[in-house]
Formats: sequence, C-alpha cells, structure tokens
Amino acid sequence: MKRGFLSQYFEGVAIKRLSAVEANRSKSNQHEFNGVRLLRNLLGNGERSFTARFMWLSGENEGITSEGKVTWYDSRKRQAHRAAEYRLYFNSNPVMDGAKEGDLLIVAKRPDEEIYIIVVPADSTFENQLLWLFDVELTDKQFTYQSFEAGNDPEVDFVVRYILEELGIEVSDPDGSYLDSIIEPYLKSGFPSTSVFSMVARKTLKDVSPIEEPDQTLLKWIEHEEKLFKRLERHMVARRLEAGFRDEGATDVEGFIQFSLSVHNRRKSRVGYALENHLEEIFKVHNMTYSRTPVTENKSKPDFLFPHIDNYRDMSFPESRLTMLGVKSTCKDRWRQVLAEAQRIRNKHLFTLEPGISENQTDEMQASNLQLILPKRLHETYKPNQQSWLMDLNSFIQLAKERQ
Repeated sequence: MKRGFLSQYFEGVAIKRLSAVEANRSKSNQHEFNGVRLLRNLLGNGERSFTARFMWLSGENEGITSEGKVTWYDSRKRQAHRAAEYRLYFNSNPVMDGAKEGDLLIVAKRPDEEIYIIVVPADSTFENQLLWLFDVELTDKQFTYQSFEAGNDPEVDFVVRYILEELGIEVSDPDGSYLDSIIEPYLKSGFPSTSVFSMVARKTLKDVSPIEEPDQTLLKWIEHEEKLFKRLERHMVARRLEAGFRDEGATDVEGFIQFSLSVHNRRKSRVGYALENHLEEIFKVHNMTYSRTPVTENKSKPDFLFPHIDNYRDMSFPESRLTMLGVKSTCKDRWRQVLAEAQRIRNKHLFTLEPGISENQTDEMQASNLQLILPKRLHETYKPNQQSWLMDLNSFIQLAKERQ
C-alpha cells in the first residue's frame, strides 16, 4: 500500500460479466460464485469469512447499498481425493437479487480486508469509469484479475478521486498540514463564499499556466479547491459533532438531520459554482468577451454566452458568431437541460468533468447538436470512437475567440 495511490484503497479486483446462472434466480437458486483461479488470486487459499459491502450503481441518484458477509470455502473439503474447488457464498440481498445477466460484477478487496461487490449495468457510464479505473479488459464471462502494486498502481489524481468518491470512498490527502495552513483563517469564521474559496485555491497553487495549458490548469485548480474544501469541512463537522445535538436536555434528532442535509447540499452546490468560477478566470486571462448567466428566452440562463448577451439580442448579429457554453460538473441525465437554453444557437456546447460517459449518452448528444467538452486528461476515460468527437478546453477557447 502506498499513500496517494490506488493501492491505498484497493489491493486488487476480479471482474466479469454475470452469467444467467449467477444472475437469474429463476434459473438457479445458488448464491455463490465459482472460485476460479483468478478469484483465488484475490481471496487466497484457505476458508474464511469477509465483511462485505454490496453496491448497485446505475444512473443519477440510483444506487443500492447492502452490508453483509461473504464466505470463501472449499466445496470439496470432505473429498480428500479431489482438488480443492473454492466458492464465494453470499446471502440474498437487494443488490444481487436485482442483478441481471450481462451486468458487470466487480469483486474488490480493500486493504482492511473488506470486500466490495459492485454491480453496474452493461454499457453504462459507471461501467466505463470502473473498467478504466481498474484497467481491466473483460474476457467473455470469466473473471479477469488485476492487482495494484509496484508498476501498476495509478496515482490518485482528479479522475481517480472522482470515481472513488462515486463509490462512497473518502479520499485522504497526504499533504494535510499544508492544507491546514491555507484554511486556518476560516476555521473560526466558517465557509467563505464559493467565489472567495475559488480565488484562494488559485492563489495558493503554483506551477500552473492558464494561458499555455488551460486544460491542465483547470483540473489542478478544481482538485486543489476540492482538497481545501474537504479539509475545512472536516474541521467544521468535527467541531459541530463535538458540541453534540441536544435540545433542552433531549437528543436533537431533527437538528442532526438538518445539519447532515446542509453538509450534503453544500457539497453538491459548491462543485458546480467552483467549476464556473475557474472557467471564468481562464476566459479572462485569454481576453475573451462573454456574459455569465445572462437571461435569454423563457427566462433561461445559459452559463456562458459569447461574445456578449447584447450581441445575442441583436438580431442583425450573425448566429454563426454566437457561442453558448453550458457547464455541469456531472452530466448524468441533466445534460438535456442545456438544449432549451439560448434558442438562437442551434449547435450548443457543454463542459463537464464527468469521465467515461456511456456511448448511448454521447450518441444522443451528437444527435441533439450538443458538443461535449472536457479537460484533455479526461478524454482517455472514453472509448476510442468517442475520443475522436470530444473537444478539449483549449480547442473551445480558440473556437470562441475566432468567432468573436
């Protein structure tokens, strides 16, 4: 295990597509996977039980988690004349009961010996992200094994962090003391506004070049601000938990629930605003003219309009010189909202930080005249035929400037 690398969170994985026997309860009542050699590489030899977390991941806000146990045992233990045949047994649970033939199954072992059993639909965004994260190529319906050790242990950068957090894994930062020195002024005053926090992140991050390397710079700014925010949040939440939740001598359950909701909502809203703030800074240093969240038809507010809202409202200004950019940190199924904004502009652009969006989604985007833009680093999480269509931030900047 090496801090700051994937091995800090997973020792290895075994991945396959579920067969009908494994997924369809009408064809089989078994609750186990055959312990083929590659699964034995992950779980070892010798019978034992593991704490397990079962996860079903699908679209936006679609997920099921179930805690339980799995048992790794030799089904031929009492047959001394035969070679061992290991199996991984699990109790019935909502995740596996809902699994379908062809779904992607991931059995992952964490350094603390906890087992993650993750199921995602075939050809989904989650499937793309997890296959990229674990760097696995599937082989029919057999397990494929991958360990994370020297020479095959990716560093936890923005993309890896993004996917780990989709799995509910909190990523720790080895440079915590440095981050504490930056957020120290806010430990008493509380969270600053998003614009102020974005500015702090930019000022305290060195060795970036928004003019020469806008794609790389944007990712570094976003990642640095995320680390600062999580560090400050940890201090603030710990302080509130230490104070406790009491109301006139009784446990304040409602107060705790409201506090939890406020933490969750702050996390969700902050990322989108931070992304817009950093994009705006890059547009400024590139001397671009733009309007941020101007009002267009039906009170729509596109995130960025180039060159200006006044040009958009001037019907004599050529539509070919107008550019609209929607911004969503994650697309999920919300990307269609952009299509109704700035109706004068037929071909729209959308910037996102979401890796590995499914081919079905990107095909639909193309059919809807929506061009997807991502930092260049994220392009590799997409399939080769998708990458040829994607646009990076630097290319978008050049396009918008040429039209101005």
